[in-house]
Amino acid sequence: MTDTRNIAVTVNGARHDVEVETRLTLADCLRHQIGLTGTHVGCEHGVCGACTVLVDGQAVRSCLMLAVQADGAMVTTVEGMADENGQLHPLQQAFHDNHGLQCGFCTPGILMTLLEFLQHNPSPTETEVREALSGNLCRCTGYQGIVSAALDAAGRLRQERNQIDGTNRS
Repeated sequence: MTDTRNIAVTVNGARHDVEVETRLTLADCLRHQIGLTGTHVGCEHGVCGACTVLVDGQAVRSCLMLAVQADGAMVTTVEGMADENGQLHPLQQAFHDNHGLQCGFCTPGILMTLLEFLQHNPSPTETEVREALSGNLCRCTGYQGIVSAALDAAGRLRQERNQIDGTNRS
């Protein structure tokens, strides 16, 4: 007999009511029940960071979190970064422009990690970016393009905030 629970989780702004086994991870719920496959499962031990998503604004390893723990939470996945018109988030655009990915397997988790990091540290140093990424493993890039993209994105996001702040003052 399988133990199940009904949960309600808001993912990328859309509410989902799903019945989940109590042992189902959030990563598997997102991928197999909600159909968002951008969250990748690599090590299943929380080491590689590929499964990182934001839960109530905090970066978490979705392979270590049970879906039932996300009941009532707001989850953001890589699919939720672009706007409703499909325009890439400045962080995604910076990855594209700075060749911050190769195979792409680790990229969703890195993007989500950096999304939270840049919200708290809008003007990071290279060392701070590398430290923030220390829990995300990439086997392809050597990280230089990723770090360059993160620093570029920080500048883009600062510029975007300044434009919004200037507009609000007028």
